[in-house]
Amino acid sequence: MTLERSAPAPGAVPPGVGAGRRVWRRLRGRPSAVLAAAVLALLVLLALAAPLLSHLTGQDPNTYHDDLVDSARGGVPIGSFGGISAEHWLGVEPGTGRDLFIRLVHGARISLLVAVGAVLVQTLVGVAVGLAAALGGRVADQVVGRTTDVMIALPLLVIGIALTAVVPPEFPRPLLLVLLIGLLDWGATARMVRAQALALRGLDFVDAARLSGSGKLRIARRELLPSLAAPVITHAAIKVPTAIVAEASLSFLGVGVKPPTPSWGQMLSGAQTWFRADPAYVLLPAGLLFVTVLASTVLGDAVRTALDPREGSRLRVGTGKERKG
Repeated sequence: MTLERSAPAPGAVPPGVGAGRRVWRRLRGRPSAVLAAAVLALLVLLALAAPLLSHLTGQDPNTYHDDLVDSARGGVPIGSFGGISAEHWLGVEPGTGRDLFIRLVHGARISLLVAVGAVLVQTLVGVAVGLAAALGGRVADQVVGRTTDVMIALPLLVIGIALTAVVPPEFPRPLLLVLLIGLLDWGATARMVRAQALALRGLDFVDAARLSGSGKLRIARRELLPSLAAPVITHAAIKVPTAIVAEASLSFLGVGVKPPTPSWGQMLSGAQTWFRADPAYVLLPAGLLFVTVLASTVLGDAVRTALDPREGSRLRVGTGKERKG
């Protein structure tokens, strides 16, 4: 019975290749990850180009166009299929006459910006709290552990609705969403970082740093953080879809940006009145949300697999035959 290395799988790389190139080749070897990355890149590009698209088409996302809707019929768009034309590729919103395509790409700016910002905030807070629990001693670990349990149990949507009565109306709503989602959803990140840091704390390189006189902050910064980079990046990538759904849910309930500023959740909320007349007004923003969350989930799972040091190093058991002399 002998151990033989299996044939290279798609995305497998030689052992001598650097870590960065190894991760890149593994991602490139997964067609689903490439497709998901391309979809997300297209959405980000459209979001960044939203002001340019408004300038080129002459359509403002917040301006009402009474001439494009039939006021006698309750604001139904004039024309076929919801007002689709050469000037309005996806038609216009009922009741307002605002261009749907321009509204969707401008809404992507708010939805994606809030999601990424919230994930950055919760990652920073979660890493700091998790390291404090792992290195702060037994009392600190227990206090942080109970606090983390409470944060995980807090109902995000209920607290978001309650804050609307407290936060001044002039406070920037995108910033409010970033802080709300980021500061209330760091519990899972802190728990993951604490578990990883506790596993690393007893290893030789951490003991050597402690014996050399390094303090806890130096050990956390110089020894633990580099080793935690892969799981933290993986966890952050997986949390992006959750943040996108949270932003859409809060905006749908009226906690997010106020009309006429568009976001996908706010557009879903405004389309409820017209769902029976034409489901497209709901399906368009809902479809974009579905595609974005699905692509983010697929890419996050691919990043997790690519950053796994065990990936590509599997051995298979085979039987060897002696050569006859």
